[in-house]
Amino acid sequence: MKTIEIKANNLQTMFNTLKNTIGGSYTTELNEGELYIDNGLGKGFIRGIELERDTIFVEFDIKFKEDVKFNIKSPQRAVANFLYCTEGKISHAFVNSNDYKTIETFQTGISANITTNENHICFYKDIYVNATIISVNTSKTSSREHPINKMVSEIFIQNNKKDYSYIGSYNLKIADHIKQLKAIKQSGVVRTLLIQGMVNVILAREIEQHSFDLKSSQNPTGSLTGFELKQIKELSDYINNFPETNLSVIELAAKISISPAKVQEGFKLMHGKTLNNYIRYVRVKKSEELIKNTDLNISEIVYSLGFSSRSYFSKIFKEQYKCSPIEYKQNIKLAATA
Repeated sequence: MKTIEIKANNLQTMFNTLKNTIGGSYTTELNEGELYIDNGLGKGFIRGIELERDTIFVEFDIKFKEDVKFNIKSPQRAVANFLYCTEGKISHAFVNSNDYKTIETFQTGISANITTNENHICFYKDIYVNATIISVNTSKTSSREHPINKMVSEIFIQNNKKDYSYIGSYNLKIADHIKQLKAIKQSGVVRTLLIQGMVNVILAREIEQHSFDLKSSQNPTGSLTGFELKQIKELSDYINNFPETNLSVIELAAKISISPAKVQEGFKLMHGKTLNNYIRYVRVKKSEELIKNTDLNISEIVYSLGFSSRSYFSKIFKEQYKCSPIEYKQNIKLAATA
C-alpha cells in the first residue's frame, strides 16, 4: 500500500505535498487548484477550493493502480469532515486504529478528531472513485465568526468525548447536487460564488441526513441495495437526457433490470416523486429552458417533449411557473427589451 503523509494547514500546501509525493501536473486559479495524475500510481484528478467560512472542498476523481492511504493531519476539536462517495468506495479510520469504516457509492460519512490528530483515508486498487470531502473549521475563532461553523461544532465536536465517526445512509439527492457542481463552467469570482452556494447545499444535505438517521428507527433506504440505487440514478439521468420518452413504467424498469415497485420506491427516495411525476417535472423544466433559449413556438416545444396535448402542457406549466407558457414567453421578450 502506498502511504501519503499530508501535514498541510491550507489547500496550497496540501497540493504542493501531493505533487511532490505522487507527481502530476498542477494548475491553480484564484483559490482553486487541480492536480492531474497519469503515471504508475494512477490516473485522474484531485481538485480543491478554499471557500468562505474557513471551509475547504476537495474532490477525488481518480483510479489508483495500487492501494493508497492518505494520512491527513487534523487538529483536535477543530475540524469536521463531511464525506460523500458518488462512485466507487473509500474507507476512513483515525490514527492508531484498525477500525476502518467504508463509505460506498451514494453514502455519506462524517468524521471529527476529538482525541487524535490524524485521519486515514484509503483508496483501493483498480476501483474508480469519485468522492468529495467538505472540511469545516470549527475552532473557537472560526465558530465565533461564522454561525454555520458554530452549529457544526455544537453537533459534532462539543458533545463528543472521543473521535467521532459516522457512516450514514444512502442519499441520491447529494449525487445530483455534486453533478450540478461539476457542471459549473463559469470562471473567476462567479465560479467561486456558484461553487460556494452548491457546497452549502451539499453540506446541508449531509447534516440533514445525519439528523434523519439518528431519529429514524427504520432504514431510510428501504429495501433498495446500493446497486439498485445506482441503477435508479442512471434511469434519472436517462430521463433528463431524453425527457420526450414515452416508455411505460414497466418498460423503463426493464431498462435497468429492476422491478417497477423498486423503481417507484427509488424515485420517491431520490426525488420525492413517482416516476411519472418526475418525468412530467423534467419535461416542464426542459420546456422552460426551450422557451427561454430557443425560437421554437409553443406547439413545437410540446411536440418535441412528448406531451399528449398543448392544453395539458399549458395546465401543468402553469402549476409549476404560475403563468401560462405564452405569458412566460412574452415576459422573457419584455425583459430582453427593457
